[in-house]
Amino acid sequence: MRVLIIGGGIGGLTTALSLHAAGIDCLVAESALELRPLGVGINLQPHAVRELIELGLGDELAKVGVPTSYQTYTDRFGGTILALPRGKYAGYNWPQYSIHRGELQMLLLSAVRERLGADAVRTGLSLEDFEQHTAGTAEFTGVTASLRDARTGELLNETADVLVGADGIHSTVRARLHPDDGPLMWNGIRMWRGTAEGDPFLDGTTLIVAGSMAVSKFVVYPISTPVRGRALINWVAEVAIAEPGPLTAADWSRPGRLEDVLPHFAGWQLPFLDVPALISGSGRILEYPMVDKDPLPWWGTGRVTLLGDAAHPLYPVGSNGGSQAVLDARVLAMELAGAADPAAGLAAYEQDRRTATTKLVLAHRELPIEETIALVTERAPDGFDDIKDVLTSKELTDMAAAQQRITDMDIKALNDRSSWNVAYQT
Repeated sequence: MRVLIIGGGIGGLTTALSLHAAGIDCLVAESALELRPLGVGINLQPHAVRELIELGLGDELAKVGVPTSYQTYTDRFGGTILALPRGKYAGYNWPQYSIHRGELQMLLLSAVRERLGADAVRTGLSLEDFEQHTAGTAEFTGVTASLRDARTGELLNETADVLVGADGIHSTVRARLHPDDGPLMWNGIRMWRGTAEGDPFLDGTTLIVAGSMAVSKFVVYPISTPVRGRALINWVAEVAIAEPGPLTAADWSRPGRLEDVLPHFAGWQLPFLDVPALISGSGRILEYPMVDKDPLPWWGTGRVTLLGDAAHPLYPVGSNGGSQAVLDARVLAMELAGAADPAAGLAAYEQDRRTATTKLVLAHRELPIEETIALVTERAPDGFDDIKDVLTSKELTDMAAAQQRITDMDIKALNDRSSWNVAYQT
């Protein structure tokens, strides 16, 4: 079996490693001329970290990731509302890692090229179209993809038994499969992202979520271990600036302006962090709308399917987007390896992953934490000394459950589950 993967991001590269580990041949076609360590920080949940460790990447992850201890919610003054233990601190057998997205992608890319060969990832190739061939109507059963070479302008045909669209939120594969697909849906929240060197705060491994989207919200966490007392700090600023509605485009690499984001956080002085100084100290700021897409009634057909953001873009409120792409990749390889027919394997993969990720897309839209944070702002607009004077025990318990519903997997179930490592039987 041979699989053609469109897209060399986290999902596409993890798919290549998973297929190779299962003994299935594959090729990654990436539209960028060069893959570089771009982007800012992301979080890998324990369910994804487990899969990457089982792919033999544990030592590399430990070198570049920060094992997150707590996800702590505060008001804009730094008063602790709720602190949720993460990863091994919560009882999982695997850590949660805060990590630079670009470093993670380069780690995966290096592993793919080392294990599959230097030509396993071909850059500068963008998908224009594909055609499926069924038994009895062509010389072979599979898919022919038309790929445009950005260097020469030449249109190349690549054949495979299976085509996987891991080409992101603006997926060409999705557009071909679903020509009437709806637009990006924006909830009106603008996000600014950046990184800056800074002094470690609290225990040096905590993820802080301060404030509320109703006014302004600030997410901050380290994505490197300290060097000479300084660490690389990732931040995300979220502000509601418009009414919700459809968008025609969204670009993760769009530059943002300091003068647009800084006024929303003027005067923010958390006891452990100077927020305006951190924002101002960032070398580059990125701007992005908080968007997703309506869940699809089906992902693929025959020998073509979708994966990661191409299949199920999520609001980034559960630190789960990249992690779900990793799970997609692992389940895809497992189902293809165990199926007598590739189409049946893809159908089983979709049944499993589309059900799970549709629930997550809809749950993320509820922004479940925000209602409780709004109560804190309403009841204690000038801050508080003890959150128990502001929220009831039930409100705090419900808040924790709401966040865990969009972020976590059952601890015992994940810890006890058998490995997804499989071998393809030709």
